Amino acid sequence: DPNGGIKLDAFLIGFDPKAQPFAVASLEDQVDTLAKPDTVLVDDSTRAIFGPLNAGREVELDGRRVTIGGTYNLGTGFLGIGVLAMDVANFARVTQRRADPVNLGVIQLAPGVDAARMAETLRRILPDDVQVFTRKSLAAHENAYWTKRTSVGLIFGSGLIVALIVGLMVLYQTLATQIARHLPQFATLKAIGYGDASLVAVVVFEALMVVGVAFVPAVAAAFVSYGVIRNETLLPVMLTPSHLAMVLGATLVMSAASALLSVSGLRRADPADVF
Repeated sequence: DPNGGIKLDAFLIGFDPKAQPFAVASLEDQVDTLAKPDTVLVDDSTRAIFGPLNAGREVELDGRRVTIGGTYNLGTGFLGIGVLAMDVANFARVTQRRADPVNLGVIQLAPGVDAARMAETLRRILPDDVQVFTRKSLAAHENAYWTKRTSVGLIFGSGLIVALIVGLMVLYQTLATQIARHLPQFATLKAIGYGDASLVAVVVFEALMVVGVAFVPAVAAAFVSYGVIRNETLLPVMLTPSHLAMVLGATLVMSAASALLSVSGLRRADPADVF
């Protein structure tokens, strides 16, 4: 705010509106606005700390006064708490950068062209300092960057590992307690001819039952948590069926491991000692 206030970081996107690199109607409909000198569009998910996003409001970007021409709807993601879009000329005025070099370019292929093969051809033709991605490989590259090379990814990854370890130990203690309580029943089964494999199968089945019953409320709590995260951070996080399947698979493996750990004493139990 030129009239006073704290300085905040904002992410700036400079592009050629006529090339229409974004399939966003609210950007495509405001090409004339973007062409005005010192005029920008602000993503409508920009945080409220930046103040009102009303068209006509003057703001200051790196010491240069610009006017908000309107808003668009795309999302900020991990880019920052405020995102602005402007044409190349305004971007150069604000940042004091030349229009060249370009950070990211979009190539539109003719119908029927194989994207992967064309990308490989371009990699051979273009210099080594240029990376070529298909839409699918770019998404994978971005996912790998945010999950493996940033603090956000490390925090979530560490949380996952800790959750599995804690779940393993809690379930192990629960099963071990149940086995201790019903040791005479297990000893009876062993005395009448049931082998260790059958007793282990009973404990594994019990572990799977516990996980199955607990998974339903856990999924409900996860949907609520995802909703809170979306509302508070404005990140497009979604709980997809594939994610649920992976979590369920990891949970089942964890429960089976807990069951195998908890039956170690059961295998050594002698019916004569129990009775």
